[in-house]
This record gives sequence, C-alpha cells and structure tokens, in this order.
Amino acid sequence: MTTQILSTTPYPFPHTSSLHPSTTALVLIDMQRDFLHPGGYLASSGYSITRFSDLIPRLASLLSTFRKAGFHVVHTREGHEGHLATVSSREAHRSAVNGAQIGSRGPLGRLLVRGEEGHDIIAELKPVEGELVIDKPGRGAFVHTELDLALRVKGVKNLVVCGVTADACVSSTVREASDRGYDVLVVEDGVESVNEELKKWSLESIRVEGGLFGVTGICKAVEEAVASWVEDAAQHSTVTE
Repeated sequence: MTTQILSTTPYPFPHTSSLHPSTTALVLIDMQRDFLHPGGYLASSGYSITRFSDLIPRLASLLSTFRKAGFHVVHTREGHEGHLATVSSREAHRSAVNGAQIGSRGPLGRLLVRGEEGHDIIAELKPVEGELVIDKPGRGAFVHTELDLALRVKGVKNLVVCGVTADACVSSTVREASDRGYDVLVVEDGVESVNEELKKWSLESIRVEGGLFGVTGICKAVEEAVASWVEDAAQHSTVTE
C-alpha cells in the first residue's frame, strides 16, 4: 500500500509518510445544489456554473475509491436556519447587492437555507450512513462547527480537500485546517471556481512559502494511492480466508 503521495507540490503528502485510512479523511466542500445547479444561490448571483460539470464525475470516482479503502469521509454544506439569525447585516447586504440575498426565494427554495432543496448535496455525491456531514454558517468548515472535535476524536491528521469554490469555502477551510495543525492536500482538478484566474490564484496561495497552507496534487495520483489500500485489503482478506 502507498504511505505517501510523492507527486504533490511542494512536498510529498503527508509529510509524515502516514497516508492511512485511520488518519486521513476526504473532505468534500459544499457540493450542494445551491452551488452546482441552475436556480441555486451561485447561478442566481449571476455566475456561470458551467465549469463545475466536469468536476462531479471526477469527485464521484474519487469518493467511491475512498469509501472502498475505508478512509474517513466528510461532507460540508453552507447554509443557515430559516430564522437567519446567523446571517450578519453585512452578509445580508453583500448578498443582496450581489444579486441573490441569502434567505430570498429561488427555484430551489430559499437560498442557502437549511432544509431547502438547494441546500442538499447533489445526488451523485450523496453521503452514506456513517459519513460526517458538517453544516456551517460561513465559508470555513471549522468555525462554529464540531468538525475539529470530530476529526480529533477519530484520530484524523491528514485532510484531502475537494469541492467548491476554490477561492472561497475551499480556501477558507484549508487555512483553518492548517492553523489547527492538519496536513492538507488540495486536489487541483478536484476543486473549481467560476473562472480560471480565481482557481489558479487560490491554488498558488496554498503552495506559497514551501506550502504555507498545504500542498496540491492531481486527482489521478490521489486516487491511485488510495486504491492501493483497496488492493491491500483484498489481498489480506484472501490470505485470512
């Protein structure tokens, strides 16, 4: 089995050579209808979501491999309770000026409101029993959530991060994770932004200063490394039968 992904930049991941199902988690950031479907929050704000279509099958394959290998899986969703008590006046103003006020009604229900159709994770990446789902009121997945405690209880030290958008919720979560001592790998072709410039800048900002916030690598290399654990488990099962 593979214990380190050598092709990540700027250093091999994890730095401790401890790629293991018990200490590593796949974190899927905000793969919700509100960000990926027409009529959701992002499209209602006037942004094109066409760049996201190729991301979905790639992440579905990666998720399947992580599951088969027995790695931890975490899903996050951005949204607020219907009373909107966690939406600051600044955020309400910003979202309204930007064309889609949080809590206003759209084709998929109230925008970024928990329990609405738009808040749900897309069917292709739907969580299964036992996978952690973190509901967060902001961009980062660690602030005002139980994520850090849940990861530490499970013994997770390494995070493989994918999702949308690279410049907002992915970037915020990666920085929060790094500040809390996690080793972070962002999958370059497993994240997306509404334009290439934002994505490129976001990935480069993670790698600066020798990997200030983490490392980056391609989906194929990550999936192959994780798949080696599937093969090892199958061989072990054959030997013990």
